[in-house]
Amino acid sequence: MSDTPPALPVTFRPGRTRAILLTAGVTIFVVISGVGLLLEKLGPGERLTFVVTGALIFWVLALLARVKVVADESGVTVVNIASRRRLDWAEIVQVNLRQGDPWVFLNLTDGTSLPALGIQPGVAKQRAIADARALRTLVEQRAPRDPELSQG
Repeated sequence: MSDTPPALPVTFRPGRTRAILLTAGVTIFVVISGVGLLLEKLGPGERLTFVVTGALIFWVLALLARVKVVADESGVTVVNIASRRRLDWAEIVQVNLRQGDPWVFLNLTDGTSLPALGIQPGVAKQRAIADARALRTLVEQRAPRDPELSQG
C-alpha cells in the first residue's frame, strides 16, 4: 500500500464539530445563567435552577465533543460519547467508512463492530476520509494476521 501512516501516537477527532459544540455549550451556559441572574423577580433557588440547567446543557455538549480515536504503539483507544474502549492492534480486522456512514466502524476479531465516533464526515468530509485511510493503513501494517484465525 502506498499510503504512509502517521507518526504514533496520533489522535483523530472531528475538530470543527468539537469547536462548534464547545462554543455552543459555553454560549448557552452563559446566556441561560445570565438570564437567570438578571431576572429580578427570581429567588435564589430559581436562579440556581437556571445556572444548573445551563451547566447540564454544556455537559451534554461536552460529552458529544469528547469523541476521539487515539492510536499508539500498542493499539487503539476509542472514546465515544459515554464509553472508552482499548483495543490491541490484533483485535481490529477492518476499518470501514462507507458513503452515508455517520462515522467509522471498526470490525473486530470477536465478530462485532465498534463505532468510532472520533472519525466522522459530518462537517469535514475530506478530513474524515483521510483520517479513516490513515487508521486503515496503521491497522494493516500493525495488526498481525494469523491464517488459521481467518479461516474460522
